[in-house]
Amino acid sequence: MSMSSSDPHQIDGLSRPAGGRRGFPWFRATLFVVVVAGVVAPFTDPGRKILREGKRWLEARNATPASSEADDILRQAEAQLREEYETKLEALRREAEEAKKARMTAEQAAKNATPAEPEALPPIRAHTASTGGDVRKLRSEITLETKVEVEEGGLASVERKDDSAYAAKYTLSVRVPKPSKTLAELQTVNPHLGKLLPGLEPMLEDAEVSRWFYKLYENKTKRLKANATNLSELLTRHNFYDCETILNLRHPETKRRVFLMQAEMDVVSDGSDGDRLATMPDEIVNSTHYQPFTSYGWPKQTKTPNPMVAGWEKRIGNAKAELADPKTTAARKAWLKDRMAYLKRGIEDMKYRSFLIAEYDPFIVISVDLLTASGDPFAPRAGDYAVVVHEDVLYPAIVGDGGPTFKVGEASLRMAKQLNERASPYSRPVSDLTVTYVVFPNSREKKKQPPNYEAWRSKCRELLGEVGGIGEGAELFEWENLLPDKAPEMAEPESDDSE
Repeated sequence: MSMSSSDPHQIDGLSRPAGGRRGFPWFRATLFVVVVAGVVAPFTDPGRKILREGKRWLEARNATPASSEADDILRQAEAQLREEYETKLEALRREAEEAKKARMTAEQAAKNATPAEPEALPPIRAHTASTGGDVRKLRSEITLETKVEVEEGGLASVERKDDSAYAAKYTLSVRVPKPSKTLAELQTVNPHLGKLLPGLEPMLEDAEVSRWFYKLYENKTKRLKANATNLSELLTRHNFYDCETILNLRHPETKRRVFLMQAEMDVVSDGSDGDRLATMPDEIVNSTHYQPFTSYGWPKQTKTPNPMVAGWEKRIGNAKAELADPKTTAARKAWLKDRMAYLKRGIEDMKYRSFLIAEYDPFIVISVDLLTASGDPFAPRAGDYAVVVHEDVLYPAIVGDGGPTFKVGEASLRMAKQLNERASPYSRPVSDLTVTYVVFPNSREKKKQPPNYEAWRSKCRELLGEVGGIGEGAELFEWENLLPDKAPEMAEPESDDSE
C-alpha cells in the first residue's frame, strides 16, 4: 500500500472513525487479558509447563560461554571414557566366546580321534629342556623378543614355593622423539611451508617447544605402563609416534601468538544441528557410537528438533524394557540406569543447543587437556581460528572439538575428504606426519554462532596477515556450503582478539 496521505503514519485505504468517535479500546483490552493470564497461568498445569519450557529456552540462549564450553568439554571426555570402556568390555566378551568355541572344537576332535597304537619310546635319563626363544612383530607393530631360560633346580615340592623359580621379566623399550624446532626440520615433512607462510621463519628464532609436546608423550607412556601386561591393549607404534612437534610462536612485531603442531590426520565424524540439518540417516540416528555433540556449540536458532533426539529416546525406551525384564542381572540394571541418565542429559542439551556437523563443517580437534588448560596463553580453546596446511594448500577452520589426551592430529570428515577423497570415519586421509596445524590462541568470537565459512576464511586471512601474511601465489581455500537445505549463514560476528 502507498502512504500518500499527509499523515506519514496513515496507510491509504484505512480511515479513522468519523466524527472523532473513539473505537473499541483494543490495546487496553489486550493488555488486561495478558495481565490476567500472567497472574493465573502459574496456578494451572498447562501454564506451569509453558513457563517451565520458556525458562529453559531462555536459560539455554542466555547461558554464559564459559559454563557451556566447560559442559561441552566435560561431556566429550565422558563420552570418550565410556566408548573406551565399552570397547574393552566387548573385546573381553569376544575373547571369551572364541575361547569357548576353541575348547568345544578341541573336545569334539578328541572324541572323534582314533587312538593310535603306542610305540616303544627310548629311555630318558636327564632333563632335555633347553634355553630358547622367539622374535615376532605384534599387531601393534611392537617387535617382541622372547627367551625362555632353563636351568636345573631343586625338588619340585621346594621349587613350587619359590617365586623366583618360575618368573618372567618383560621390558618394553620405547624411544621418545625430539621435537622439530627449525624451519629446515619443519620442512622435512612439508617443503612448501616457508613459501606459504613467509612469516614463519622469523617467529622460529625465538620459538619454544610447547609443554604439551612433552605432556603428550608422557600421557602415551603412562598408557603403555598401565597396559604393559596386556599386549593387545598397547598403542601401536604408528599411534605412539603421531606428533612431530608442538611449538609456541610469537610474531616479533605484532606479538600475535601462534600454536603450531605437526602431526598426521585422523577423522572425527560427530556432531548434529537440527537447525541446519533436520534429518540424518537412520544408521546414524540409531547408532550407539555416533556422538551428536562437539565441544563448540551455540544456542539453537529455530524450533526444528535435532534429528538425533529420536534415536536417543528410542535407546531410553529399549533400556526401560530391559530393566523390566526379570532376567536382567543387577550389574546390567545398574549400567542401564547410568546409561539412561547420560542419554537424558544429552537429550536436554540437544533440545536447546546446536553443534558442528563433521560431515559438513571444516574443523580440527585438539586434546581436551589443552582446551581446559589454565595459565598457558598459547593453549587453544574451542572456537579459536586455525589454518590447516597440507602440501601447498591453506585450509581455514576453527577448533571445533576435544580429543583424547594420548593422541593428536584429527579433523572433521569434511576437512579429511578435502585432503583425500578416500577418507572415511574408518580411514584417515593422511597417515604421515605431514599436516601442519596453525592455531591462533584467544582468537575465538565473543559469542558462539553457527558456522559462516566465508567469515571464517576472512578472519583467518586477517590473522595470517598479523604473522607475516600468505606467500606470493598462495590463497586460502574457499569452503562451499554443502548442506542440503543451504542453510543461510549468519552475519559476521564481533571477535575477541585480545592476547
